[in-house]
Amino acid sequence: MADQTFPQLLESAAQEHPDDVAMQEKLYGIWQPLTWQQYRRRVHDFAHGLASLGVRRGEIVCVLGDNRPEWLIAELAAQAAGAAVVGIYPTSMGDELAHILRSSAARVVIAEDQEQVDKILRLRDESVGTESFGVEHVVFYNPHGLEAYSDDLLMEFLDVEEAGRARAANHPGWYSEQVAAGRADDIAVICTTSGTTSQPKLGELSHRNLMAMAENLTSIDPVDSSFRYVSILPFAWIGEQMLAVAIGLSRRVTISFPESASTQKNDLREIGPDVMFSPPRIWESMLSEVQVRIDEAGAFKRALFGWGYDVSDRVAELRTHAKQPGAWLKAQNLLAGAVATRPVRDQLGLLRVKRAYTGGAPLGPDVFRFFHAIGVNLKQIYGQTEICGIAVVHRDDDISFDTVGTPIPGTDLRFTDSGEILLRSASVFRGYHGQPEKTAETVDGDGWLHTGDAGYLDERGHLVIIDRAKDVLTAFDGTKYSSQFIENKLKFSPYVEEAVVFSPLPGADETPSEDDDGMSALIVIDPGTVGTWAENERLGYTTYTDLASKPEVARLIADEVAHANEGLTGTIRVQRFVLLHKQLDPDDDEITRTRKVRRNVIDERYATIIDALRRGETEVSITSTVTYQDGTRLDRELTLDIVDMRHHTVTEGRGRRKVWSGRR
Repeated sequence: MADQTFPQLLESAAQEHPDDVAMQEKLYGIWQPLTWQQYRRRVHDFAHGLASLGVRRGEIVCVLGDNRPEWLIAELAAQAAGAAVVGIYPTSMGDELAHILRSSAARVVIAEDQEQVDKILRLRDESVGTESFGVEHVVFYNPHGLEAYSDDLLMEFLDVEEAGRARAANHPGWYSEQVAAGRADDIAVICTTSGTTSQPKLGELSHRNLMAMAENLTSIDPVDSSFRYVSILPFAWIGEQMLAVAIGLSRRVTISFPESASTQKNDLREIGPDVMFSPPRIWESMLSEVQVRIDEAGAFKRALFGWGYDVSDRVAELRTHAKQPGAWLKAQNLLAGAVATRPVRDQLGLLRVKRAYTGGAPLGPDVFRFFHAIGVNLKQIYGQTEICGIAVVHRDDDISFDTVGTPIPGTDLRFTDSGEILLRSASVFRGYHGQPEKTAETVDGDGWLHTGDAGYLDERGHLVIIDRAKDVLTAFDGTKYSSQFIENKLKFSPYVEEAVVFSPLPGADETPSEDDDGMSALIVIDPGTVGTWAENERLGYTTYTDLASKPEVARLIADEVAHANEGLTGTIRVQRFVLLHKQLDPDDDEITRTRKVRRNVIDERYATIIDALRRGETEVSITSTVTYQDGTRLDRELTLDIVDMRHHTVTEGRGRRKVWSGRR
């Protein structure tokens, strides 16, 4: 299959299994199926429609919106016509959106709804009199709210399909000729990089790149047409292109699209997917949900779950090392599954999952262990957009909670003298679109991808990721550490949504003292779990800022920080922290669309707070600017308290109760 394009795979599926369900979308509470034959017909019509709009081989089409069947139809249709597709995150706007449209030189944009259309029209209006806006057609697939729009730029998705059918009548052999002319080395998709330090780059991935990844991954984790997959993450993310598109097409997996974000959990539970791939924030959110529910349960239910969890945890520990439990432990595990862990998996929609993956950012070992203890075969993967999202993964019987596993077949791995990870495989991308010099910096003449990450192999041959090579730091006592590791320890708390850790920085003429040892942190609380806790404590609040400023919340988080510090040496424990007055927002450039922290932005924007933390002050005054939906701005003066952990005593009985022993 590595020599085929995605449209060619669709042709085979439609011919050999025409009536099997390729995808389904929930509308008004009812699942609407689309067979492989119907899928192929709509791709055929839309490809002709794109050709009628002037799309030609070698061009680029952008798709902007949430996951819907039309997203995949547009992608396959563009590829059938010989074009490539750039996926844009539905939350993208302003400069980021303009950067992608400008870099891709796309003349046609497929947009989901009124919100996305308005973004593009706004960019068009702002660029009047310049040559920076080159979009000629915007095709929308959700007409709600757009009925009164009469802009010549706009067309409805169904109208383009109808125009395609009319064109097909006059060009009967065109579609088949175009699909046959496709080559595996043609660009299939162009995925944006995470952009943690600058505007995202556009990584070109060929059909061969993606199919090599699919073949190599499924050789160790087989997938077949009986598998079900729920598509909840943006197709702009390489992870969704991996599973829903490359593996989905090659293995004829049925893709399900939830009705809306608000019904995702119920739809996930209703479908019961066989395979999942989600970034750490999804798994962390699930864990927080379980922790809060158990915390609110009665004493008997907490004790029952605690017993069941401990039993299942011991079994998971054995199985991740290819060992089998004894007869007595196996019998206990059957009972524990029935009364404790199986109901939790069912509530999370993970009852049928045969294997699940996490990637895109590190997942804390404690979170990892929790899911294995409740019976979810969760695996950490390591990869980048530049290598189709995956190069290293855990095997079913060889899992370590502190590593990312071993290379998949067909992947070579080595290290530079400085410890940087280098990767080489058939999935290494073609390069950054329009940036040959950046491509040369990333892929050397021998085909090795320079990841920019530091790591090493442990005694089991597993890859351990330390951090970005430039972010590996040394404490005052010589201890090597990663800020991400400490942040993940903090984020294991159900009450912490995000954390950014900073080292102390004494002046050039100063010698670090004992008081200088330890880390400082900006902590963002989780408004859902902390809000629930506040309600149970009968603690009134109005806004997020008000909740984060409560002394009771500061003591709650201090207890969580103390718990995280237990597993850290003295020099890298968090000694001071501030509860940030707002959540980190991708629209403010503070985090990426995949929720990776942009440290350079945080360093600059919150410099006043960071300096106060490092000086050991007890509070810091800042000016916060609030921008309302109508564009008006309001400055507010705020005073944030700085919590010093050296003066904090853990409050017995407050905050998270110990609902399982969890040998951490």
